[in-house]
Amino acid sequence: MIGDALDAFSQIVSPPFRRVMAKSLALTAAILVLAGVGLDRLALSYVHVETSWLGALLSAFVALGLVVGMIVLAPPTVSLVASFYLDDIAAIVERSLDPRGVPGRPLPLWPSLVFGLRFALLSIVVNVAVLALTIFTGVGLAAFFVLNGYLLGREYFQLAAMRHMSAAEARDLFDRHWLEVFAAGAIVAALVAVPVLNLLTPLFATAFLTRVYKRFA
Repeated sequence: MIGDALDAFSQIVSPPFRRVMAKSLALTAAILVLAGVGLDRLALSYVHVETSWLGALLSAFVALGLVVGMIVLAPPTVSLVASFYLDDIAAIVERSLDPRGVPGRPLPLWPSLVFGLRFALLSIVVNVAVLALTIFTGVGLAAFFVLNGYLLGREYFQLAAMRHMSAAEARDLFDRHWLEVFAAGAIVAALVAVPVLNLLTPLFATAFLTRVYKRFA
């Protein structure tokens, strides 16, 4: 499995992967900038103070909050945007592993969008839960790897599997190999924990979990 992870990581710097990442990051940046500007204008429209220095201070706090929010939301936003390109990535990986094999079926637009939205929302919920566990119990690091490992492994494994089988069959395959998939997800979670590199998560996870799926198919 470590070999598959290393192969997947080396593959994401190849030209086809770089093109997908460039498109994903550009669209993500545009979405976050537009959202940030809009939220900044909205927040400041509700702030009315007579003292100029107090207004400037409040503006600075709003801006800081938006920056932090954009940093937190960047990874799930990249995952959402990249979901439109993950079939292309999976197809590249499949061809590299088995050029003569039966190619997978690209997911229709609606299931791809649902996957991206569901994953982005689950990612936010999971990491809010991790933050709460860190504050109140001190087990944040363990919770981060357990929860994200399970989520990342399951979602990307089933995404790879559904290119070749129904959603029900993909869930059944996951249930039979959940421990191995969880271990793979924990490796992906290690990448998520690294700032900036975590923007590569959708590409790496797709390349890696496609390899894991091929081992069990």
